[in-house]
Amino acid sequence: MSILTVKNLSHGFGDRAIFNDVSFRLLKGEHIGLIGANGEGKSTFMNIITGKIEPDEGKIEWSKRVRVSYLDQHTVLEKGLTIRDILKGAFKYLFDLEAELNEICNKMSEASPEELEKLLEDMGLIQDILNQNDFYIIDSKIEEVARGLGLSDIGLDKDVQDLSGGQRTKVLLAKLLLEKPDILLLDEPTNHLDEQHIQWLKRYLQEYENAFILISHDIPFLNSVINLIYHMENQELNRYVGTYDDFLRIHEAKKQQLEAAYKRQQKEIEALEDFVARNKARVSTRNMAMSRQKKLDKMEKIELAKEKPKPEFHFKEARTSGKMVFQTKDLVIGYDSPLSKPLNLRMERGQKIALIGANGLGKTTLLKSLLGEIKPISGEVEIGDYLYIGYFEQEIKNSNYNTCIEEIWKEFPVFTQYEVRSALAKCGLTTKHIESKIVVLSGGEQAKVRLCKLINKETNFLVLDEPTNHLDVDAKEELKKALKSYKGNILLICHEPEFYKDIVTDVWSCENWTTKIV
Repeated sequence: MSILTVKNLSHGFGDRAIFNDVSFRLLKGEHIGLIGANGEGKSTFMNIITGKIEPDEGKIEWSKRVRVSYLDQHTVLEKGLTIRDILKGAFKYLFDLEAELNEICNKMSEASPEELEKLLEDMGLIQDILNQNDFYIIDSKIEEVARGLGLSDIGLDKDVQDLSGGQRTKVLLAKLLLEKPDILLLDEPTNHLDEQHIQWLKRYLQEYENAFILISHDIPFLNSVINLIYHMENQELNRYVGTYDDFLRIHEAKKQQLEAAYKRQQKEIEALEDFVARNKARVSTRNMAMSRQKKLDKMEKIELAKEKPKPEFHFKEARTSGKMVFQTKDLVIGYDSPLSKPLNLRMERGQKIALIGANGLGKTTLLKSLLGEIKPISGEVEIGDYLYIGYFEQEIKNSNYNTCIEEIWKEFPVFTQYEVRSALAKCGLTTKHIESKIVVLSGGEQAKVRLCKLINKETNFLVLDEPTNHLDVDAKEELKKALKSYKGNILLICHEPEFYKDIVTDVWSCENWTTKIV
């Protein structure tokens, strides 16, 4: 049975087309991976099918009474609400039914026998729905899911505005799990999640009976949970049965077949055009030339897709740093309360360190304390000599209305316009992206602009807070290659072992020194 049908969808922003006459069908129980390079329109597609964006053309048809839950990469939680409030919101439809039930009870005392019979029937129906959905044990269900995702350790009465990016993602995921919708729409759900809870989400999706559409650039995760791929490229949406690995094999074979057919057709066109040019003026061969021309005119020309620019990251390196990069003496990090025991850490030249551990343990707080962006609760940080630091922040909260060109020029005023455009193009951005305002770009495209600033600055110490979030497969591979060849020092927060394990010399786990329960 079709849950969602999309017919002849076309959409674009300004003169930039995203989809052209795209059709799509989602059947009950399908587990779909929605893939494509940054900027191909994956999040836009999600926003169109959920009604957040009105398409230029086309029809979106959901089956009746289908319940949809959407985890958006840009979801904002309302200030003043606690974690418990958000999780209880998963049962809003049940609370609404309870209010309806109470209203029925109020009407009963004044109802006629016929009305009473109808009211009793409605009451029984609502009561069955409440019982089937465990309405009377909601609190224990909330506690169970919160424990499974590590939210109980944070405290269910904590204001959601005080949570880290990963903790907010966990709250939204917990809400979706409690909702038990007919279809889940997940836009990069593993961003900001630690390894332990990526594994939890993987198990949940593997056992999920209903349908879901998942956007993810975490290929091992994607491979383990989906059975269908929809690939977005060049304004098209194409369906492939199987995992991402199956898609790659079939997609490459189709590409080679198309290229071979294109070469054959080009040879045929060349031969026909040559014959027409040589014979159209001669009376004896004019009819044959006209026949060949008609064949040329009717021929359906094969077109090869334009090659997308692939990113090339090469970090500019400053002079060698001193032997000691940084060391801490009894450093206690935190804001209102300590997040760590007293830390005595030391990093030396040549080390590349991955900082790992669950969300909320203070990984980002440690980076900001080392960089002097926030004051530690106590203790000292000593920074080494001759350090040229490049910092990639996990989250940029303010909307940026500069164009990409203006953003790079602001950082590197001595660059010519050609150098600015060239630097952005090397990061995998097209001319249209380069001339766009940053605020309208996808998360991955914005990350590439930030990386552009980082790679063009001379550094010998890179401090990177989850740099792979939102990056597509090609960009992640290229970043990994660039970090492996970088001769400076690296301090990296990352939840993807397959990304950092070939880069780093050491792994530091925050769980060894946190004051939190893990």
